[in-house]
Amino acid sequence: MIERVSAAWGRLLNGFALLACAVVLLMTLMICGDVMLRNVRIIPGVQGIAWANEVSEWMLYLITMLAAPWLLRRGQHIRVDILLRALPRKAGWLCEWVSDALGLGCCIVIAYYGFRAVFASFSGGSLSIKTLVLPEWWILAPLPVAFVLLSVEMLFRMRRLALGEHAPRDDAVTAG
Repeated sequence: MIERVSAAWGRLLNGFALLACAVVLLMTLMICGDVMLRNVRIIPGVQGIAWANEVSEWMLYLITMLAAPWLLRRGQHIRVDILLRALPRKAGWLCEWVSDALGLGCCIVIAYYGFRAVFASFSGGSLSIKTLVLPEWWILAPLPVAFVLLSVEMLFRMRRLALGEHAPRDDAVTAG
């Protein structure tokens, strides 16, 4: 049962990663269009896309939030494992447990405060006023959702660690 849930979870995270790729494509097209319109007078009176910089900032944030749980699942997050490789295998495995527990705790705390920020922004009717005017909670909402996803993935990660060899993980290891 848990294996089927884990597989479905993996497919969900793959979907978010594909969505992140689509956002990268859209951002690339938007920036290219903005640069072209600023430098080539294709449409009289149009000198770029006024909101392109603002939207590209939001897109970078969204890409990060969509891809982070997928990267964690694949073990492709940033990892410094010099100490883990120098320790005895069992001690390295215990360090993995401590790291995962700390990571889970941090994800839960960030998700909690992220939801509070989204709720406060929604309740207060806060707006982001730049070139575009949007409800601020629209911009804040991906953060707590991403950290809930990261929390769930941390639990799956801890399960894989418990069921695997009692040694440091082999994903995302240094080149040496």
